[in-house]
Amino acid sequence: MARHGVSADEAFDVLRRTSQDLNVKLADLAATLTERHAEIDLPAR
Repeated sequence: MARHGVSADEAFDVLRRTSQDLNVKLADLAATLTERHAEIDLPAR
């Protein structure tokens, strides 16, 4: 959140939308991001 300058609510909205777009449970998406955060280079907003 700090890296991309978003609030907790905005970060959750991104997770929720991505979960819906990919048809993946939000908890599964969050777990994957947590496990693989070092491998993922997301562009800043």
